[in-house]
Amino acid sequence: MKITEFLKENIIVLDGAMGTLLQKEGLSPGELPERWNLSRPEVITKVHRDYFDAGSHVVNTNTFGANNLKFKSEDLEKIIRIAIENARRAAEESSGAQEKWVALDVGPTGRMLKPYGDLDFEEAVSVFAETVKLGVKYGADLIYIETMSDSLETKAALLAAKENSSLPVFVSNAYGEDGRLMTGADPLSMIAMLEGMGADAVGINCSYGPKTLAPVIFDYLQYASVPVLLKPNAGLPKTVNGEAVFDVLPAEFAEDMTEFIKQGVRVAGGCCGTTPEHICRLAEACNGLTAVPVTDKGISVVSSYARAVVLGGKPVLIGERINPTGKPRFKEALRNADMDYILKEAITQQEKGVDILDVNVGLPEIDEVKMLKEAVCGIQAVCDLPLQVDTSNGAAMEAAMRSYNGKPMVNSVNGKKESMEAVFPLVKKYGGLVVALTLDEDGIPETAEGRVKIAEKILKKAEQYGILKKDIIFDPLALTISADSKAGSMTLAAVREISKRLGVHTSLGVSNISFGLPRREILNSTFFTMALSNGLSAAIMNPYSEEMMKAYTAFCALGGYDENCESYIEFVNGLAEEAVTVSKVVGGEMPIGGSQLQDAIIRGLKERAANFTGELLKNEKPLDIIKNEIIPALDAVGTGFEKKTVYLPQLLMSAESAKASFEVIKAAMGGGRATDKCTCIIATVKGDIHDIGKNIVKLLLENYGFDTVDLGKDISPEAVRDAVVERKAPVASLSALMTTTVPAMETTIRLIRRDAPWCKVIVGGAVLTKEYADMIGADFYAKDAMEAVRYAEEIHSAL
Repeated sequence: MKITEFLKENIIVLDGAMGTLLQKEGLSPGELPERWNLSRPEVITKVHRDYFDAGSHVVNTNTFGANNLKFKSEDLEKIIRIAIENARRAAEESSGAQEKWVALDVGPTGRMLKPYGDLDFEEAVSVFAETVKLGVKYGADLIYIETMSDSLETKAALLAAKENSSLPVFVSNAYGEDGRLMTGADPLSMIAMLEGMGADAVGINCSYGPKTLAPVIFDYLQYASVPVLLKPNAGLPKTVNGEAVFDVLPAEFAEDMTEFIKQGVRVAGGCCGTTPEHICRLAEACNGLTAVPVTDKGISVVSSYARAVVLGGKPVLIGERINPTGKPRFKEALRNADMDYILKEAITQQEKGVDILDVNVGLPEIDEVKMLKEAVCGIQAVCDLPLQVDTSNGAAMEAAMRSYNGKPMVNSVNGKKESMEAVFPLVKKYGGLVVALTLDEDGIPETAEGRVKIAEKILKKAEQYGILKKDIIFDPLALTISADSKAGSMTLAAVREISKRLGVHTSLGVSNISFGLPRREILNSTFFTMALSNGLSAAIMNPYSEEMMKAYTAFCALGGYDENCESYIEFVNGLAEEAVTVSKVVGGEMPIGGSQLQDAIIRGLKERAANFTGELLKNEKPLDIIKNEIIPALDAVGTGFEKKTVYLPQLLMSAESAKASFEVIKAAMGGGRATDKCTCIIATVKGDIHDIGKNIVKLLLENYGFDTVDLGKDISPEAVRDAVVERKAPVASLSALMTTTVPAMETTIRLIRRDAPWCKVIVGGAVLTKEYADMIGADFYAKDAMEAVRYAEEIHSAL
């Protein structure tokens, strides 16, 4: 039986941890666990068999880190082939009578994707694709993508799975204590993207124990229309008699998991620290439980890497300014590939209060495919709003949707057969909320009823592609009243009828209503209010128009969408205080006009930061610029990150902008060092190729002026010790992602303590806690990169 069929009526029990069990069997610090498929197959097979015997329906192959970044192609193929054979043998030998499946386990690459790292999106897809192809070749039953902390990397893995197999795909992400992924995504953002791309089950694994993950789990159960999976740790590691043990025992684990299953979790297992006993207790507890039916939540949603926007409540504003139509300056920016101008438009519209940004770069004389993809990626690097991909060019639409980080709004499809056959396959493959224009081969109907009929035709065709009506929003098309005095009332009637009769959402390009007439803002704002009163869900509009924003803010206050009229009062007060503009990027008090360089760094605008630095150098000393401009800007963003008002991508883009500023200063100083803070040695420990955290720490330390020596990843304890001794470094920062590599971290610390007792050691990584860090002898546990920087500054100040 196919697992997706079994899942329709049953609860599925997954397996538990692999790495922590292999450590007990003698896995050495830094040794790659995937190689045990070849060197110790009997141990791997026994672990799998023990889980099957305990009641697991699914075991994951021992291939968490099996990819071509870590292994040569010939080694990779052998590892995956034997890994699947080991799991198959375990299923055959198991005494368990339950249905059994073997999942190809796919973990993260350990590298951060561009623009925040050096791994290209398509390269990441290619890396995952090779692993997936081998899993298919050697007989895996399904693909399990797990422990992903970056939404874009998750998308790359799922895309690779979908493009290279027809197997079911389960996807789980690792959430932090703030309920978000490392790169900022909340549960709804991930659900929107993964469901849109066709994942068969979505959920959470690793990070913490069941109770701690409860808020994230309940978000999944509230929003997901596919089965929810949960594979938490056995709590967190703590010290007992000098040894690290996980603090949630099997009985408690099973009890906690059972409560979530009763709430609707359909796929359950364990991650770090769980054992066959944990799974046995879980399987026993599931006996007799009735699976809670999975229901379609009917949510119309778009998302970015950090923010989801749901339609159906407060009307949604779509900023129209990233569009060349009628905008000579924007056309010039497109012709000159002036990306900073485009990014500035995006940021300014966000500050004006829009929910989604329309992105249209269609000019006949430019390469729209290339420019739209670059614009979408560039905007997402500095702005966390969802985007509307706006183009009639099918190739440009696919390029932008493919690389988009989240679930985009797509503008547009219409009732023409050719349009639907071109756009719907893209929406089905990549996910999206598609704008449907009520026109077809016969043009735009003059009546509301005619537009309703086209909407019905579009819905029927979309259903044939497996696209539900919740993922379609209709634009009944506002036509100018200068040509037809009844155009406005007919459009309003179409909005009303499509919304009520078809149960779908609607959107309009509001300003079209006044084309060719004077003082257009008078008509636009009044028509906008009328459309909202007739049930309009979203509007493409100019957020710089004071009249439009007045109409919107007043409507929300009067319509019950503004609790205590807070937004209205804030808006009105803002009208009276327009002379003092405050940046909202970091949730602080950074005047936009007060320092152009600080503003550019905060916003993540690299070219502008470099240009403003060059201007300042004409009148100011380099070190004064660093002290008075760059460091305060970084501090502002860092504070926002610590307060959770800024997410990692924004922090990294600000750091990159500061780096661009530093490069200009270094050049002005003849290539010498711009600062003179102490030396920090950083490394990912032996056996661990995951260097995302280490690279983030490196970037921030460099920007704060530390002499940062990056040894790289998979670095032996001896190499780290030697570098510390050679450079007399006061600080060493060590990173580890996997439980199997923490012993290598402990060995490294032991060598530093013996041979370089002056050095303070910072440790960080997903598997660590403060208590665990204390146990292995570290001086400081940094839960994120900013904490590492703050501690390094304390050490430097004490020298």
